[in-house]
Amino acid sequence: MKRNRPLREFGSEDVFSPLVPADISPLYPEETIRFKQLKPEIREKYDFSLDGFSALSLPIPQTREEEAAIVNSFLRGLEKLFQKENNWGFLLPVTLSNEYCMQCNTCNEACPIYIESGRQEIYKPNFRPEVLRRIIKRYFSPCGKLLGKWAGADLELNWRVVYRLAELVYRCSICRRCASVCPIGVDNALLSRELRKVFSQEMGLAPDGVHKSGTVQHMKTGSSTGMTPLAFKDNIEFIEDIIEEKTGRRITIPLDKKGADILLIHNAGEYLAWPENPAAFAILFEAAGLNWTLSSEMMGYEGVNYGVWYDDIQFSRIAVAQVQAAKKLGVKKIVVGECGHATKAMLTIADRLLVGDMAIARESCLPLLASIVTSGAVRFDPSKNSFPVTLHDPCNMVRLMGIVTPQRTVLNHIMAPGYFREMPDAGTGNYCCGGGSGFAIMSSQNFPDWRNNVASRRKARQVLAAFQDVLDPAIPKYYCAPCSNCKGAARDALIEHYGFRDKYNIIYGGLVELMVNAMEDIPQPYISWEEEF
Repeated sequence: MKRNRPLREFGSEDVFSPLVPADISPLYPEETIRFKQLKPEIREKYDFSLDGFSALSLPIPQTREEEAAIVNSFLRGLEKLFQKENNWGFLLPVTLSNEYCMQCNTCNEACPIYIESGRQEIYKPNFRPEVLRRIIKRYFSPCGKLLGKWAGADLELNWRVVYRLAELVYRCSICRRCASVCPIGVDNALLSRELRKVFSQEMGLAPDGVHKSGTVQHMKTGSSTGMTPLAFKDNIEFIEDIIEEKTGRRITIPLDKKGADILLIHNAGEYLAWPENPAAFAILFEAAGLNWTLSSEMMGYEGVNYGVWYDDIQFSRIAVAQVQAAKKLGVKKIVVGECGHATKAMLTIADRLLVGDMAIARESCLPLLASIVTSGAVRFDPSKNSFPVTLHDPCNMVRLMGIVTPQRTVLNHIMAPGYFREMPDAGTGNYCCGGGSGFAIMSSQNFPDWRNNVASRRKARQVLAAFQDVLDPAIPKYYCAPCSNCKGAARDALIEHYGFRDKYNIIYGGLVELMVNAMEDIPQPYISWEEEF
């Protein structure tokens, strides 16, 4: 049931807009939608008052002093958001997006979260920014300070408003599909990200998955996974064993090679969860005769940068350290593996940091993979890929960066005719996997229920639509997701939550695995439907 409440009630004592299973449209007729039941002591300790879910595990304040501190620190941070000296990255687009939204609501129907929630008002892309505008008008404009509700500044700030807004900016996957349809270019997703920055940098509020076990662990150990340089070297030996087992050939993966043309940097989650992906890169690069290397330097083997989702300071620390590792090896360029946010972070957002001596060429792996195919450096047999494949377009690389053609060039070259099928709304119109902006690694309280049932549901519908004529489980199918976070979302939502492997024989993986599977001189299949996913 849609719940539309006046925004002035955003600080009310009850749950503002509770989401219940009946609000959500089933994916298939027999689906039963359930939410995790939380223990009473958990609900008493943490704030669930936005929609009944918690991404941040925000403890309920116990004193008036604590309540006041929450409000005051938020206002301090909000003021800094619109100061040039404190917002070096996004001040202009933040200011324009805040000031020029016409509330035409064009963006709402572009948002998969709003649609799949049963069109709850609070999940509209323009709802969060409107809360922000009301606060700014009430506490920072002369007429709002003087006239209050008589000037339309009718949202009184209390700790509940602050906490609900903190939770609300983590109900947006920052896919920016809303921005792509806005007739005047307002970027409501960017406003969500910038508010996350206020909560993190000024108030110390961020999901453990992206902060404590994310950027903090990354800088402490060298990887967000906790993998140290020594453990990384051991892992490389393991991947060399995988290559030999799958191909019958022993490849020595180049490590810390000085002066190489390419430093390849992966999302380190690949090494632990999907080692066949970095193994496939090594097979392809070796076969193509590329002059490349990996780095075992602290911060040099981990491509992720979770700071891009929520914190400029953490982002900057990681980006600079990653480039310093590349500079130490004297490589010509950095190539980022199959990871959407890592590609966006390194190739675009880091531009204002990487100037002068820090400048270095940076590329996505996708154009390089396309050049391997089109150059003829590696020979492929498309008949080896005679099974239905559909392609997921990671938001950060496709909609945000415009890398649309290379991956399709690859698939059209390595797939048997008629077996590659586009999803509906493919390319820049594609839907988020449901794990974007940190969702894939956030597991606080009952947040996974919300993520799998709401954020990933549109992608699940899209995959089923792509395979609608071959859903028979006797037909093996491959969901190609050239992004680590997107694969994590596929594992948690499509495979484990929705049961696509058991029901429809759909597995998931990256692009390079399909390429190696089609290589002429590798006798046995690289992809297997018999392995566990």
